[in-house]
Amino acid sequence: MSLDEHTSDSAPLFSDDSEAEGPNGPDAQQHPEEEASGVSRVRAVLIVLTLCYINLLNYMDRFTVAGVLPDIEQYFGIDDGNSGLLQTVFICSYMFLAPFFGYLGDRYNRKYIMSAGILFWSSVTLASSYTPKEHFWALLLTRGLVGVGEASYSTIAPTIIADLYIKEKRTNMLSLFYFAIPVGSGLGYIVGSQVSSATKDWHSALRVSSKRSCLCCHLQCGGRPLNSGALSSISCSFILSTLGFTAVAFVTGSLALWAPTFLYRAAVFTGQKPPCVDEAQCSSSDSLIFGIITVITGLLGVASGVQVSRQLRKKTARADPLVCAAGLLLSAPFLYLAIVCAQTSTVATYIFIFLGETFLSMNWAIVADILLYVVVPTRRSTAEALQIVVSHLLGDAGSPSLIGVFSDSLRKTDSFLWQFRSLQISLLLCSFVAVVGGAFFLFTALFIEKDRNRAEKLRLIWDQPHITITTCSLVL
Repeated sequence: MSLDEHTSDSAPLFSDDSEAEGPNGPDAQQHPEEEASGVSRVRAVLIVLTLCYINLLNYMDRFTVAGVLPDIEQYFGIDDGNSGLLQTVFICSYMFLAPFFGYLGDRYNRKYIMSAGILFWSSVTLASSYTPKEHFWALLLTRGLVGVGEASYSTIAPTIIADLYIKEKRTNMLSLFYFAIPVGSGLGYIVGSQVSSATKDWHSALRVSSKRSCLCCHLQCGGRPLNSGALSSISCSFILSTLGFTAVAFVTGSLALWAPTFLYRAAVFTGQKPPCVDEAQCSSSDSLIFGIITVITGLLGVASGVQVSRQLRKKTARADPLVCAAGLLLSAPFLYLAIVCAQTSTVATYIFIFLGETFLSMNWAIVADILLYVVVPTRRSTAEALQIVVSHLLGDAGSPSLIGVFSDSLRKTDSFLWQFRSLQISLLLCSFVAVVGGAFFLFTALFIEKDRNRAEKLRLIWDQPHITITTCSLVL
């Protein structure tokens, strides 16, 4: 076994070797970031900003449909069960294709994989905006195909950030990346509802989303990955944190699709707004307000989660899973109060939603960081894909449709009272799932120290090829 054969398995992040050496050759002194990735500080920041912008558009596109859901229901004449399928088919295709793209991301050029995915995703989003009224199945098909493009991006982007930065800087950059989730989601509601209201046509909202994402398909934001060459066994921390994140996905998936519609039905039930009938344009103010709340709570939640975790790490190495558990357990009662108060006080409902979503958003960046430090670098894309599969399979792949089916089954008549009441009872499931998710993160805290130390030892061994070569020589 030659030295070249062994070191080929730990190729640099970028294919141009001159970039890794720097302007003055391989012996030149590098910045701390360059020691880990071989990429200059400026280019690393530009790469992260590009990834963040694309992730923002990713989630804007994902939740534009939720912002105009009452109009879609009215246009196609569908019930809650079919409405929930719009999110379910997207998540299912996204979920099942994530392992495939995770496998590719660990072995081939990530830049080209993501660029192709973004172009495909924006094209099918644009195609979905031309769905005729008689073919609801075509809208379901195109929403499913959107998941193909997004899977190619979401499984790979965090691993590029992990290759560029280490320790605290990695946590900070991941926080910036995951700010795009709540901010993009909120902007999806806002842009979708307001474009639909301005043009009197919900199709226009999807066209705006597709044009914005298409602008990014040519941007270079990644290079050749670290090739797979080390086996990392799945740790208890990874399994339990993934199950905890599954609860987060279940709750956010349910609220993302149904919260604006629920708030609208509550306003109709209490007489504050007229019902959406015939070809009339449905009120978009609830989607606008919910979108603004999602943006603000996302920023506050992600930032506060990272900051609390950083301070708590000074006292315990179990800080990350404990903060995640606290976020979910604290969100549960506020979400419950938001749902039960909708019929009596709109202001109280929005306040409780604000608090519940803030605590729920504390998890995003921390869960991603847990995965990255309990999994060796050569298996991060695969682990990211596995987490996506599990969290979506048991989380938001089925939760929107499940809530819709429960709502239809509980509805005794098609009156405004039962349209609101059945959906209200169904959404109470979110609070229960949040408590279960908090319990999973508490169990994660029991194993996190041992699993992190184990992954770090494996990484150090892999970073020293001469040790492996000596061992092989002795065996031979």
